Amino acid sequence: MPCRSTSHVGIRCAPTTLPRQEIHVSRSTTPSTQGRSLPRATKRMLYVTWLVATLEGFDLAIYGATVPVLLQTPSLGMDRASAGTIGSLVGVGMLVGAAFAGAVMHRFGPRRLLLGSIAIFTVGMLLSTVATSAEIFGLGRLVVGLGLGVVLPTLNAYVADLSEPGRRARHIGLMMSGYAIGALAAPLLGAALLPEISYHWLYLIGVILPLVALPLMFRLPESPFHLRLTGRDGDAKQIENLYGLAHEPMATSTSAGRFLGLGPLLTRRLAPTTILAWVMSFCGLLLVFGISAWLPSIMQAAGYSLGSALMQTAAMWLGVFVGVIAAGPVADRFGPRIVVVAAFLTGTVSLILMSLSPPTPVLFVLMFVSGFGFIGSQILANAFILSVYDPENRSSALAWALSVGRLGAIVGPTLGAFVLDRASGVDWNFYSFAIVGLAGAITAVAVPRPRTRHSTTDPITDTSLADAASNSTRRP
Repeated sequence: MPCRSTSHVGIRCAPTTLPRQEIHVSRSTTPSTQGRSLPRATKRMLYVTWLVATLEGFDLAIYGATVPVLLQTPSLGMDRASAGTIGSLVGVGMLVGAAFAGAVMHRFGPRRLLLGSIAIFTVGMLLSTVATSAEIFGLGRLVVGLGLGVVLPTLNAYVADLSEPGRRARHIGLMMSGYAIGALAAPLLGAALLPEISYHWLYLIGVILPLVALPLMFRLPESPFHLRLTGRDGDAKQIENLYGLAHEPMATSTSAGRFLGLGPLLTRRLAPTTILAWVMSFCGLLLVFGISAWLPSIMQAAGYSLGSALMQTAAMWLGVFVGVIAAGPVADRFGPRIVVVAAFLTGTVSLILMSLSPPTPVLFVLMFVSGFGFIGSQILANAFILSVYDPENRSSALAWALSVGRLGAIVGPTLGAFVLDRASGVDWNFYSFAIVGLAGAITAVAVPRPRTRHSTTDPITDTSLADAASNSTRRP
């Protein structure tokens, strides 16, 4: 099938006629995905999005890995208070960026948002690299947060749109394993190179690698759901053929009530799901940012050296990498909910066991398991959120869940600092986050699948009946 590049779609292919198929996707792997290899286009998409996720993980984690050196850099003039403030600026930027993504996703499409956001966080890393004061460095981290805030929900929605329903969770897990690799690389490079080699070189990595990712991302197509939403059904059909996708029904009208992308999410049918998804994301991101920011300090307070604490952090991110890859097929087979609940509970139990001061080999195993439990749970929660919304709402739903959840990213480091400063005993450093993990598990259990509607449903208070057809035939 001959293909050529186009500016607005990315790939243009000769039309291919395929028989119409009705989509029936259960929580088990569907017949359409069993024993069938992935199209080359899908593999290419996963490679490129994996690279983008790797950049995101590295850019987020590099600050924590370099803070000890930054505090000793006279030209920056940082103290612990200003370092904490700068660390929170990334969370603030990501909150704004994710809200922006939710508001404009349907206008610009995920592909263009990804291209723009990659450029934005690259500029932020450049500012951090050349900064000569704490203020400029903080501005750079704020810009990094803005770009990354757009990237995370957009990347998840983009991979979901270009994946078959029976493979979505595993594809999101594979893609987000790059996030874990990037976050794992940051402390490993920091432990190996600092302080002998300047921290500038580590931040420069975050400037150079996006220059490789941008042209690769430019060659990928736009989401077929966005193409259909904007009336380009022919282009959407070509992309679906290229990626081996069956057409998923969409509501006949998706613009009504789409104020900042929130209108459809807060209808009577979707509001309970939306609010609980926000709470779940809040818990997940509180754990991700709280534990990432304070785990080395917590372990030092428990009597471990800084070098040992950094290696324990690396073990945690290795657990994220292995966990999300292994959990993806399980989520496709049994549904993302059960995997997310299990991950939250696994992390909770691991932290409680860490408080008992186990032997060092056991501690490393617990770090490995807790990485999947707490950080992996948030990654898989993204797939869970995408699975309970209709195609036309899922990208905005995830963006807004991650935007509201960024409040947890701000609260998490604050909670860690509060507990460390109090003379409550080392155990409460672990218990405080374990309680949040338990709350996340309970919330994940409570998230309802939106009710399907019948012909008696009031069309004014909800979206169109075509949405119900999508829900009743699709159960990723």
